[in-house]
Amino acid sequence: MRSIPQVLAAVACLLASLPVVAAPTRTRNVVLVVCDGLRWQEVFTGADPLLLGDKTAGGSWTSAAELDREFGGAGATERRERLFPFLWGTVARRGQIFGNPLVGSRVRVTNGVLVSYPGYNEMLTGRADPRIDGNEFGPNPNLTVFEWLNGTGEFHGRVEVFGTWSTLADIFDAPRTHLPVRVGATLVDPRDRSPEGRLFRQLYETTTRLYGSNPFDGFLHVALREHLKRHRPRVLFVGYGDTDLWAHMGRYDLVLETAHGFDRFVGELWQELQSMPEYRDRTTLILTADHGRGTGREDWKEHGVRQPGSEDIWLAVMGPDTTPRGERRAVTDLTQSQIAATVAAFLGRDFRSAVPEAAGPVLDVLAAPAGARAP
Repeated sequence: MRSIPQVLAAVACLLASLPVVAAPTRTRNVVLVVCDGLRWQEVFTGADPLLLGDKTAGGSWTSAAELDREFGGAGATERRERLFPFLWGTVARRGQIFGNPLVGSRVRVTNGVLVSYPGYNEMLTGRADPRIDGNEFGPNPNLTVFEWLNGTGEFHGRVEVFGTWSTLADIFDAPRTHLPVRVGATLVDPRDRSPEGRLFRQLYETTTRLYGSNPFDGFLHVALREHLKRHRPRVLFVGYGDTDLWAHMGRYDLVLETAHGFDRFVGELWQELQSMPEYRDRTTLILTADHGRGTGREDWKEHGVRQPGSEDIWLAVMGPDTTPRGERRAVTDLTQSQIAATVAAFLGRDFRSAVPEAAGPVLDVLAAPAGARAP
């Protein structure tokens, strides 16, 4: 005969395996924004003093004095607020942010590979796929939450993907899923024959790119804002990539500049959304990264199994269904795989009804008090 603790443990395991019943929400739209390879260290402690002051370690062309004037500070709180004024002044104040190990908070990548494609697959499908062991995997056979939502009546044709990294076309498997995916070279719409559209394409074609066909984040920001003037997606993915590219190049000064730019872009996107009746007080914003990076004088440039710490990422959420609790402490059990179900749950859908193996949503960010309003 089993003991009471054994029975309770068995019941807990059974409950954990059951799909989460989606509750009614105030959220009508979800925007998931990913900043590729942005470390938790910069998010929570700002510019790294080691890399800020050591030109050799940071590889900076900008002087340490100039970097310190722009991004330095008396402590971690001041540094992070100068680097990410929107994230800390608006998102963290009106929502929740997780992933600072220094205060006992952790968000982990579970795929074990710790590079981009496996990370995007994990966050979009709710589980790691051991077959996806690198960035050259090819078309993704897995069902993403974006494809699944687009297959429903309410959201069909209202799900869109924008990003700088051309491989996102494989990750979302645009030919199979028929999702509108504008990434890499396709970010520029060749059908736009307006003067602005022709100028935008000319600028893209004449700008030297760092990697393949991938445009800089500024191109993505302009294309997205122009798109929103004419279209109103209900579910939107946005993938910025400059921070990862400049880190791989070993240019910490440009990592800081593009991280600061990412914060500004997201702030402007949020203001744009809040100016539209379809989105105002009805939109949840989710911010995260696809993987972490190493630390120290060299490992900050790379990520993967050889760079300890690459499994640690961060997660921030703000919207009408999220109780404002700021920086979360002592929350150590969150995973990247929970993001897919969280996107669906904000829209009143249970992603695990379609993918039972997917991780459940982050319940903490789905518990807004009665009568709460969006920021």
